[in-house]
Amino acid sequence: MQKFTSILVIGFFMFFSHTVFAMLSMELTRGISGAIPITVKPFAIQGQTPPQDMMAIISNDLKNSGRFKIASGSADDIVEGAIQQMGIDRYQVSFQLKEAFNKGKGASQQTVLLNHKYIVSNDELRSLAHHISDAIYQQITGIRGVFSTRLAYVVVQRAVGPTKYVLEVADQDGYNPQPLLTSTDPIMSPAWSHDGKQIAYVSFENQHAAIYVEEVATGARHLISEFRGINGAPSWSPDGRKLALVLSKSGSPNIYVMDLASRQLTQLTHDYYINTEPSWSPKGSSLIFTSNRSGSPQIYQINIASRTVTRLTYDGKYNARASYTPDGNHITMLNQESGLYNIGILDLDTGVFRVLTNSGSDNESPSIAPNGSMVLFGTLYNGRSVLGMVATDGSVQIRLPARNGEVQDPAWSPFLA
Repeated sequence: MQKFTSILVIGFFMFFSHTVFAMLSMELTRGISGAIPITVKPFAIQGQTPPQDMMAIISNDLKNSGRFKIASGSADDIVEGAIQQMGIDRYQVSFQLKEAFNKGKGASQQTVLLNHKYIVSNDELRSLAHHISDAIYQQITGIRGVFSTRLAYVVVQRAVGPTKYVLEVADQDGYNPQPLLTSTDPIMSPAWSHDGKQIAYVSFENQHAAIYVEEVATGARHLISEFRGINGAPSWSPDGRKLALVLSKSGSPNIYVMDLASRQLTQLTHDYYINTEPSWSPKGSSLIFTSNRSGSPQIYQINIASRTVTRLTYDGKYNARASYTPDGNHITMLNQESGLYNIGILDLDTGVFRVLTNSGSDNESPSIAPNGSMVLFGTLYNGRSVLGMVATDGSVQIRLPARNGEVQDPAWSPFLA
């Protein structure tokens, strides 16, 4: 109960030492036994060498998913392509995904599974490589890839002068970090809008918690909530028209829903327990949230129409920070048992709960990938705060330490156009 109350009553949050503009470096720590072998050939270059190595980006994407093994020799699946310079800042990029069949006696036949051509600028080459990785991943696994998505997280610098907090956004593989907001006051709880164009977050500027919404492309931001007391844990509705949030303006922390067009508030919980961390169901008909109404932090579901509250978690003394998987059939959460905080997943149909991580670290802030395949979370590694990813079936684990600092409080974007 101590961790729950210290986070949720006294501001809801914990902080670690971070370095600003920290590039994340993805490291696969556990992959699938029997990963799919695939060969990614160097792209043929016509004209000036492009500023991005398409082969390396695609190979790293597929390898770091944990579901592919990059083969230097022959493999059933082969990626090959070409890059032709079309002008000072334009390239034509083509690629093919081929499947090879052994016909016997050393002969083989190749079937083209994907064959695409693009014209892009210098600045679009890396994004295109991720797009190609997504297409390959989906063709072979049947699951939409997340290599073109982005991550939001908080970076904190304490080394020199006043402490600085930075809300930062980076590509899914940790490249292209871009600061959205830098402040000498704490920033936390970033949450992506349904279309990935906006991020809601909590800022303590002016020595008071307030919720803002910021446009990712322009940096324009809007104050959403600054009531007396707690303004925390914003969560976007699936249609992007509402925010669920936690307010203590009437005393104890309770769950509210704000209509963003009218700014009208609807209070969903009306009690003296600690109610926090709301998260929407995929259809927007209910919310799950953390509450200590049973004596310890557990996950509850509230039907928005009927206001009926149902307890969902019973495994472990502490369950918090829950989110639905995109299909609505499971919820991921932070689970505490035997003094360890790990990432867990609950099957809502069967009631079966599984622990996904077993690192012995103090994990925090799980965030589900938009395809439901991975969970992003904060963790400790060698005494430093880093990000980790774990597959929702527990088969793959990835670590994303910052090269020059530490990061925390991550949020995974939706699929992006």
